[in-house]
Amino acid sequence: MIVRRIERDSRLPAGLPTACYERHRPEATLLYELVDQHYPAFLAALEQAGRPLPTFVQQELAAYLTCGRLEHGFLRARCTQCPAERLVAFSCKRRGFCPSCGARRMVETAALLVDEVLPRQPLRQWVLSVPFPLRFLFATEPAAVTAVLGIVYRAMSTHLIRRAGLKQTIAQTGAVTLIQRLGSALNLNIHFHLLVAATDQGRAGCDSQDHYPPRRPAPATAGLADAGRRDQPPES
Repeated sequence: MIVRRIERDSRLPAGLPTACYERHRPEATLLYELVDQHYPAFLAALEQAGRPLPTFVQQELAAYLTCGRLEHGFLRARCTQCPAERLVAFSCKRRGFCPSCGARRMVETAALLVDEVLPRQPLRQWVLSVPFPLRFLFATEPAAVTAVLGIVYRAMSTHLIRRAGLKQTIAQTGAVTLIQRLGSALNLNIHFHLLVAATDQGRAGCDSQDHYPPRRPAPATAGLADAGRRDQPPES
């Protein structure tokens, strides 16, 4: 058990209402009940059939069953101005299966991108799907994902800069990529969601909106094909 004193953030205005904490109770959800009840039998059946779950999948499910449960550890938060106390259960902090930790990570990532990373400029989302053989390769070789993503970004950056009528010596693009591992049916479908600046920022110091080229319209199908094709040498 850990005891911690919680104080109000002095940067917050005094008139803001105080949020009321409500402990997350995963054991009361249908998903938790199903996993808790059927996972041991499911795991044993796979073992008996000679098709055991990968170790990392077993670790994800085992961690999910301990997430938010007080018997697996908690923090005791005590108010500095009154006798109020709260017990905050430890979370599993996993990425693959736990809905609570996944939702918290999603909200924290979105806040970080909006508040500290993304410029206040127009953005456009690009989605890149890959053939099935590459999906299997990406699932087993994370280094391949990094290499392919670098190629994709270089091709996209070159296409956008040329489309804006600029050169790479005086302009650069920016992008944030979120890698999705599953499709809508929970099938293996590793693909990329890229948030790309719709305008190209010059490398020289730009402090004014006037230094940015005008926003370009969304590319047509032919433009997307050109962006995904390597430049071919001119015919002799």
